[in-house]
Amino acid sequence: MHSLFEKIESRLAGLPVPVALRLPGGQTLGPAQSLVTLVFNRWSAVSTFATGKIGALAEGYVENRVQIEGNMRDLMAVAAGLLPGSPVLSDTRWWDSLLRQARSRVSHTQARDAQQIQFHYDVSDDFYSLWLDPLRVYSCAYFREPTMTVAQAQEAKLDHICRKLRLKPGDRFLDIGAGWGGLLMWAAEHYGVDATGITLSKNQQAYVHRLIEQKGLQGRVHMELRDYRELDEAQPFDRIASVGMVEHVGYANLPLYFGKIQRLLAPGGLALNHGINAGGLDNDRVGAGMGDFIEKYIFPGGELVHISHMLKIAASAGLEMVDTENLRPHYARTLWAWSDALEQHLNEARKVLQTTSDNQRAERILRAYRLYLAGSAMGFEQGWVSLHQMLLARPANGLPNEAMKGAQSVFPFNRDYIYRSHDL
Repeated sequence: MHSLFEKIESRLAGLPVPVALRLPGGQTLGPAQSLVTLVFNRWSAVSTFATGKIGALAEGYVENRVQIEGNMRDLMAVAAGLLPGSPVLSDTRWWDSLLRQARSRVSHTQARDAQQIQFHYDVSDDFYSLWLDPLRVYSCAYFREPTMTVAQAQEAKLDHICRKLRLKPGDRFLDIGAGWGGLLMWAAEHYGVDATGITLSKNQQAYVHRLIEQKGLQGRVHMELRDYRELDEAQPFDRIASVGMVEHVGYANLPLYFGKIQRLLAPGGLALNHGINAGGLDNDRVGAGMGDFIEKYIFPGGELVHISHMLKIAASAGLEMVDTENLRPHYARTLWAWSDALEQHLNEARKVLQTTSDNQRAERILRAYRLYLAGSAMGFEQGWVSLHQMLLARPANGLPNEAMKGAQSVFPFNRDYIYRSHDL
């Protein structure tokens, strides 16, 4: 026991913020004045701190074996200090890659994907509304101006995507993984497109149907409960967006995913893929030091790849990359805004979750999301995970001359058309 205490004291001394530990027997280790206090109910949980097992420590908090006193930003500084090194520099051996591919083929059937999406997104619409913006845009915002609120930055992101896609009235527009309809509605109301969205979340579909009716957009906006693999390729779309969905596709299914987008896209059309990527070439787990935790409590089946790998697969599917933008710092700021909002509404969030779950499960969900939002913000800050928007074109090669008229992807020589002043 003495050696364990020495190891803990050594860990505490090397952390960037003062941390105290309250042990199961009542003893306290660490400074008298601390910004974060970890209260342990079991000795097994104490050893996870001593060995720097962040995922196990997070699970201990969710399962009520560990209590946390202090704010989430200070806690994340502690978590970063406990990690033995950068997750993006971890050594991934060749058999890990084979296991990853085998796991992906098993995990990402259509039925399994539907279960996994509903596990996350159908927790409670009212719960998400407490910490998301009014449009419920659940993806990286775009802080075009530094003074923007997260709500303003989400509107700026929606418009940023529409501008990149060069949407115009009458375009057939597809939103893969349309969420609560933020982009779908924005594109229809501000750019006059004929918009179709798909989701695997029953809650989200029902919510968007209500929006369509409230806004009088029946006939021009459609929201389907459908897997992207089921979409009819006989009627291609002029423009396609996929925002925050590719993370759920699975490593082995990425060629199928980009191949499907290519076939759904009319020749000369544009597609934008907005998604999280691994910060390093070999770390393919969601999160940073918390992969198993996020797999169990937040995003079952989530897999990440480096942007270079994703670009290669898109090119192999016959899509030309015409623009790629890294928005990693924007996601760090977005996630901290979500985390701060949830922290301000903890009691309300607990009550909302208790309306759909028993008290014990509601508390587990709330604790998991507290760690997930703050931990993800830290991961994006550190560069352990990243976020890219890839603008892709389907070339019109091979079409007869007459059919090629208006089908070529004529792309501007610079980004001025994206960034010039525009009223939201």
